[in-house]
Amino acid sequence: MSILRSLASRDRVFDFLVPVESPVDVRHGPILYLEDVTVSFDGFKAINDLNLTIDDGELRCIIGPNGAGKTTMMDIITGKTRPDSGKVWFGSRHDLLAMNEPQIASLGIGRKFQKPTVFEALTVFENLELAMAADKRILPTLTARMNGEIRDRIDEVLKTIGLAELRVRQAGILSHGQKQWLEIGMLLMQRPRLLLVDEPVAGMTEQEMERTAELLTGLAGKQSVVVVEHDMGFVRSIARKVTVLHQGSVLAEGSMDQVSSDPRVVEVYLGAEAEEEV
Repeated sequence: MSILRSLASRDRVFDFLVPVESPVDVRHGPILYLEDVTVSFDGFKAINDLNLTIDDGELRCIIGPNGAGKTTMMDIITGKTRPDSGKVWFGSRHDLLAMNEPQIASLGIGRKFQKPTVFEALTVFENLELAMAADKRILPTLTARMNGEIRDRIDEVLKTIGLAELRVRQAGILSHGQKQWLEIGMLLMQRPRLLLVDEPVAGMTEQEMERTAELLTGLAGKQSVVVVEHDMGFVRSIARKVTVLHQGSVLAEGSMDQVSSDPRVVEVYLGAEAEEEV
């Protein structure tokens, strides 16, 4: 068995794209750590002394009212926004505040925005192939030798996202939910250790929501998954641990039952959500 083929074995998903020894050390703590993070915009504290930890392989749901700081939090993690103060670490070695967006992405932090961004003129397979080609860690001189392994990995991702039978379909004619899954697949091609997903089920049918729940819960354990979502029914279907943000800091944290019964959460968020549904 060749070295490349052994690195691409099924129990080491996409490992031939990165160093054999992962640069992210989680032996001494969580995979993501935010401490006393604060950021202000024109005097308004979008994030206010935020403390948050995410464990390796964890599925975490982040909820909270509009303006709670959820998007700003993800902007800080991915390097789009610099906080005024605080610490943000990925593993025990990487200070994310000392890195730019491409450097952070190369560590294995992938972000999916609410609106899917796929290449609509290309097929599903070609979108995944292009996502792999965009990974600058691939050695160009080896790509010709890895065609078989690349196809195997694309096939594996197609199966994971439930689009194996649509591999030759143009992305532009996929349903909204299928485009969301394809974009998640494009991120998976770059082997994220941490996947940030923003409102994945907005605009989906009930059936698509159920499939998305299966997809995200299936990813947990293979990588850490942070889901920001407003649909409480969906959150309850996937939640293992929920963090509630309010005014830029953590208001409550625990199981869905724990946070939904917290009077503070009911007052600032769940009560308002219920009123909107009436």
